Amino acid sequence: MSRTILALFMAAITVPALSVPAHAQEPQYLTIGTGAVTGLYYPAGGAVCRMVNRARTQHGIRCAVEATEGSLSNLGALRTGEMDMAVTQSDWLFHAHKGSGRFHDQGPHGELRSVFALHGEPFTVVARAGAGIDAFDDLKGKRVGVGEPGSGNRAMMDTVMKAWGWTARDFSLASEMPASEQAEALCDNRVDAVVYAGGHPNGLVQQAASACSVKLVGIDGRPVRKLLGDGPYYARVVIPGGMYTGNPDDVETFGVRAVLATTAAVDAGLVYQVVKTVFDDFDAFKRLHPALQSLEKPSVAAEGLAVPLHDGAMRYFEEAGMR
Repeated sequence: MSRTILALFMAAITVPALSVPAHAQEPQYLTIGTGAVTGLYYPAGGAVCRMVNRARTQHGIRCAVEATEGSLSNLGALRTGEMDMAVTQSDWLFHAHKGSGRFHDQGPHGELRSVFALHGEPFTVVARAGAGIDAFDDLKGKRVGVGEPGSGNRAMMDTVMKAWGWTARDFSLASEMPASEQAEALCDNRVDAVVYAGGHPNGLVQQAASACSVKLVGIDGRPVRKLLGDGPYYARVVIPGGMYTGNPDDVETFGVRAVLATTAAVDAGLVYQVVKTVFDDFDAFKRLHPALQSLEKPSVAAEGLAVPLHDGAMRYFEEAGMR
């Protein structure tokens, strides 16, 4: 058989190769660092993974969530490349990026990038009903649980007091009890109000609201506006009405935000698909946990992010007209 006839014969019986999507040949794996399983970071990161895994036949990404010790641990893992993404508090994210605060010795991690914001971690004032506290200014001269020294509650209260030009002497009592004791002290009339800094629903606030009549007090005014202007990691936060017994109305305050973060080294296509998967069915994402229910697309794409957006996230937000 001549070479020409053999070539024609082989061409006739050769079956064309099937076109197989790249992700079917080589799945991509994504690990998200979160926090303790009893906190809010773990279910928040888990909600992202659930959305991604639901659509894995479309993009080939398989997502796993990992329990960690929280923000500082997660930022360390992002620095070493042990994790692809992580949930972290916006102020810690800012300082890690700049190499400021407790990150001074490590130096700046300029490769840190935001993906999108998650739930707020607001400064929360809880007053005992009947204590005559309807606004933050009413705390002056009252007995206030200002938080245990070294705690996140105390750090936020110190920031707010400085913005207001107050010191502990402006209260008739500035109690430094641990957060775990504040609800009981409030309901036993040992203090008139307590402060918390954290996500909602908050178990300690629920404890107080179920044991006695309490009122969540909003905070606003020029000092807050200055804090928002000076700190890119701060954002306005609304605590939804109805979350706690006896508090049917929304309460406006401010605070830091939990942020889904990554690094510039992570593939832009992967980050784009994660953001697209969550935002294309945003209502379903919000239903996955009570802490996510009050999220709004414009705010999670812009507020409290603290560091630049990842190129993949920016691409989606620009395509969606959100940037």
